[in-house]
Amino acid sequence: MRIFLAAHRLRNLGAAARRLGLDISTMSRRLTAFEESIGVRLFERGRHGLAPTPAADAVLVAAEAMEVAHGHLGRQARAFDRAPEGVVRISVPPGLADTFLVPALSVLRERFAGIVIELETSIRVVDLARHEADLALRSIRPTAAELVPRKLMTARSMPLTSPALVRTLGVIRDWNDAPWVTADQDLASLAVSRWVAKHVARERIVLRTSHWGSQIAAAVAGVAVALLPVPYVTVRELAIVRHARSLDGDIESLPVDDLWLVGHRAQREIPRIAAVWEVLVEYFARFEPAVKSRSR
Repeated sequence: MRIFLAAHRLRNLGAAARRLGLDISTMSRRLTAFEESIGVRLFERGRHGLAPTPAADAVLVAAEAMEVAHGHLGRQARAFDRAPEGVVRISVPPGLADTFLVPALSVLRERFAGIVIELETSIRVVDLARHEADLALRSIRPTAAELVPRKLMTARSMPLTSPALVRTLGVIRDWNDAPWVTADQDLASLAVSRWVAKHVARERIVLRTSHWGSQIAAAVAGVAVALLPVPYVTVRELAIVRHARSLDGDIESLPVDDLWLVGHRAQREIPRIAAVWEVLVEYFARFEPAVKSRSR
């Protein structure tokens, strides 16, 4: 079944073979054998790859259901693992990984030295049901019944930069009084990017980058002002830009985002995953006072 699913999803024998760790001739033989076993041709082979037949599309529904069932069996078997040790894979957005998640690992190491963390740092929403990750940090609460969400915080983004630049700027009366860093075109649709585009003139943008680490570094170095969630002031040398009361309405329009820790219901009580969940919930709770006092 894995042979068929890889071929259907990738539409290319070579790519499917690499995904499964096979050579292309073995992949081709096994795919042909699978077609013969069910008595129907599933793919047309051509120069441009594999073209699924109508029969393949019909088989896909049953194949994916079997894949989910197989994953469930695996999770149930792993649930008998009682020792808090082993690998836990976490999906997390890049900016959060460096600034918040990696420092939390020192607490994890003190309590559970046998746990190894694998981080996937991307904005991609991983499929926890297919075990692409064990846990995920997300800004949107999932709605799938098999997923368990826990809100870690709610925080407003604020204009942040180095304390030195804050002192130099004084109390600004126009957002164009400051230099800014913002995302480039591939993340222009984000709420923080739209806010900057609305309130800051193009000539006051001194850096455009969709690399969150570079935006944070620019703010810490005093190169520019960045819109970042308030908790960043507790973990980096950053301060909130002071503004005149006439700009309060703009501040109120700044995006407020949730941060959710998400796990799969069938995996949540596996000891190593439960241990990481416990540490992350406890670690992020320390930022709540900063969020409450500085998000107003």
